Amino acid sequence: MKELEDRILKDGRVLPGNILKADSFLNHQIDPDLMQRIGETFADHFRTQNITKVLTIEASGIAPAMMTAYALHVPLVFAKKHGAHNIGSEFYTASVHSYTYDSDYTIVVSSAYLSDVDRVLIIDDFLANGQAVHGLLEICRKAGAACGGIGICIEKGFQPGGSELRAMGYDVMSLALIESMAGGKITFR
Repeated sequence: MKELEDRILKDGRVLPGNILKADSFLNHQIDPDLMQRIGETFADHFRTQNITKVLTIEASGIAPAMMTAYALHVPLVFAKKHGAHNIGSEFYTASVHSYTYDSDYTIVVSSAYLSDVDRVLIIDDFLANGQAVHGLLEICRKAGAACGGIGICIEKGFQPGGSELRAMGYDVMSLALIESMAGGKITFR
């Protein structure tokens, strides 16, 4: 998505450790017009997959996932981090390792909102090593839900997550696929 690539080049910042800060438009301060077009782009690509739910992890994935769910006219479910006291007693969990924060956390989805009748579209803001997506796929497996595709705003193509998911047979659509951030310079595939 050329508009997203241009915005990354204009407002993104490369930090040490191959961290890309896109917080001025994607995941802290959010550009709603850009987010609407992101959601429509994902919805157009996955429209024929009979998606019944969009699934993401709080908090950064919620904005693009919400706009995608809106464009598909299906509910959005987001996995809560570290559980919650008000989620009920029946839920699915998975462990996720965060590349950005170099820490592990548990994600939780209530069994009331995901089941074996669902065909899920996973949406997230970033894909690097793929741990968040693998956690969401584990939640889907536990619920018996099928995965109809994976939509990623920004993929770091020089890290293995996207390649591994594609090799597993998943339709992974990345709107901006970064080839390199060497020397702080962003180049796209």
